[in-house]
Amino acid sequence: MSDQLRDGMRQARRASGIVWARFARQAGFGEAYLRNVENGNRSLTPAVVAAYDRVLGTGGSFTTALNASGSTGSAEAVWEQPRSLAVLTDLVKGGRVDRRGFLSAAAALSASASSWSKALGPARPNGTAAVPHGPALLSHIDDRLGCLRRLDDELGSGEVYQLARSELSLIIKLIESGRYNGVTVDRLHSMACEAARQVAWAAFDQDRPGVAQRFFDGAFRASAEAGDPISGAYAASFAAIQCYSTPGQADQAVALLEAAQDQVRWKATPRMRAMLAARTARALSKTGAKKECAHQLHLARTALDQGPHDDDPEVLYWVGYGEIEMIAGSAALYLGDPAEAVRRFESAMAASYPGDEEYPRSHAIYLARAAEAHLEMHDLDAAVATAHHAARCLGSVDSARSASELKGLREKLRAHTSHTAVREFLQVG
Repeated sequence: MSDQLRDGMRQARRASGIVWARFARQAGFGEAYLRNVENGNRSLTPAVVAAYDRVLGTGGSFTTALNASGSTGSAEAVWEQPRSLAVLTDLVKGGRVDRRGFLSAAAALSASASSWSKALGPARPNGTAAVPHGPALLSHIDDRLGCLRRLDDELGSGEVYQLARSELSLIIKLIESGRYNGVTVDRLHSMACEAARQVAWAAFDQDRPGVAQRFFDGAFRASAEAGDPISGAYAASFAAIQCYSTPGQADQAVALLEAAQDQVRWKATPRMRAMLAARTARALSKTGAKKECAHQLHLARTALDQGPHDDDPEVLYWVGYGEIEMIAGSAALYLGDPAEAVRRFESAMAASYPGDEEYPRSHAIYLARAAEAHLEMHDLDAAVATAHHAARCLGSVDSARSASELKGLREKLRAHTSHTAVREFLQVG
């Protein structure tokens, strides 16, 4: 962790654009001293790490990473309730500049997940507690969070980012009001976790990794305050996507998902286990672990075979055979097996995957990957037809991530402009 943290600090400093002399002056240390810290020739002290957080406006994430590594002996301190609530409050005020790149954000996510797991403690087979209904106001907020999830599915993350921030701000005000206690305030923290996850996911989908990381950290904190591993594990499954989408960080995504699986071992329904196993399979595919990936996909399908459960979290409405097969297709493509990828994508469609109507943002991504699989099999007609389908889905959503996926497909197609259909597709823009 020490080397990863040094790399993250170096990446963030470089990304800030602040010249060395000015950075050292603002940090309060000598330039040569800080160079030696980054190079591993000097100790990574809490004071130096805090200075980087302060100058770069990283929201304390480097300090969190140092604490989580065990180097300071105070990993639990930053996860105490007053501090965690202050972190959430600071997030919704939005006063910090996002200067962090993908690498440092992914390292900080791993540290946050580690702190979350430690704060919750060992998982125990104590059953699943019923979620309290509480005041009607809380039910209304829950309903709005549900609507935001659907809005993200169908229109993309552009509008969701600010709307979810507003919901998180309201939830924090309710917690701070002191009007609620016991299981009701626990429920508020669980709702804060979901609202922060939505903000984080929207930020990641809009190519803002530093903002996403900080809100994922807030989601983990809220989950720990609620004593609710399910909400935190769900947030972790999305944070893992940010990790494995970052070059060289797939191992961290696997570790993050393993921590989530461990925390919900005695509480997860089959559908929850299926979701976590499928996401783990995708992360493993990025590491090249073909057998382990196949095993996790087997676990996901086996879990779904057990059918729905009364305790299935509402957030898992999208988890079904179609989604699992889409993930399997993506994994196969990355592992260099385009024929298997095509089979999996076709199996997803056969499972009545409602991508066009209900999940056009995700569907655009999966279709772009299916088109790439056809291209690798030298089936240009199928590649172009699928690419057109992906473009139609993307036309209705606001998602930098989906747009990037289709842009990458277009770049691969440019090598085949002698084919009339390819040329016409590229000319559309």
